[in-house]
Amino acid sequence: MTGQEAAHEPKHTRDLTRRKVVAAGAGVVVAAGVGGTFATGAFAGEETTAAEGKTAGASGEACYKLTSETTEGPYYIDADKLRRDVTEDQEGIPLTLRLKVIDSETCKPLANAAVDIWHCNALGVYSGYEAMGSGDGGGGGGGGGTPPSGTPTGTPTGAPPDGGGGGGHQEPTDDERYLRGTWRTDKRGLVEFRTVFPGWYQGRCVHIHTKVHVNGTWTDAGYEGGTTVHTGQLFFDEESVLASAEVEPYSTNTTTRTTLDEDTIYPGNGTQGGLLKLQYRKNAMAKGVVAGLTMGVDPMG
Repeated sequence: MTGQEAAHEPKHTRDLTRRKVVAAGAGVVVAAGVGGTFATGAFAGEETTAAEGKTAGASGEACYKLTSETTEGPYYIDADKLRRDVTEDQEGIPLTLRLKVIDSETCKPLANAAVDIWHCNALGVYSGYEAMGSGDGGGGGGGGGTPPSGTPTGTPTGAPPDGGGGGGHQEPTDDERYLRGTWRTDKRGLVEFRTVFPGWYQGRCVHIHTKVHVNGTWTDAGYEGGTTVHTGQLFFDEESVLASAEVEPYSTNTTTRTTLDEDTIYPGNGTQGGLLKLQYRKNAMAKGVVAGLTMGVDPMG
């Protein structure tokens, strides 16, 4: 949504905030276990991605640079469900998202960090904002071209990135929460989600939003308190997006697609800017994709 995403809050103003993530069922933290292996369907037992393969300071490697901050966007909803499988009933290419969170100064993994993800479905629609249609400009799920209903509420939280735009946070229009979730990193700084490959909507390339919070408290009810140390977006290369566009229901999305190079939010700096490393079988993408990335953050905020 060119110029439509809300600017992210400047890092120096992200002080300790009160937040609570509602658990998806009583006792979910205890039942799921800390850092337990998450089943990944067809990808169970497959070799780990590059995001998982590096250990802190391994082989004398230089530490990762700080992962680029990008706009939060207008569709963030706090108090999302504490879960790793965020798919619910959404159709699309299965996506296993594996993220590693490290201290950008020391390269040490950050354990017990809370990682949020949220993104649109295969037809460009965000849960909680179905009345907005396909993102912020594409009309209903198939991109029929009708403008979004409703108007922005609130105010922007800071200056937009270069080439970005204004626009404030949108108030949710419904109680749906598919393709949203929060989970904790294990002792290696790893967290894994099961979702579907995102679609696209007017003015934006294909992407996933993410936040990282530290120093909060995990309870049976969820995650409380903490400091937000990263707000960013995760991006997909053009080859993978073109391949997804051949698969239903993506192939029914008639919204004009913005490429990665055309996008005004992607900082253009590869993995440091959130460009995911992908694994999938060519000519069989519909069976699933594994995406991975190491995110360097400043735990001091």
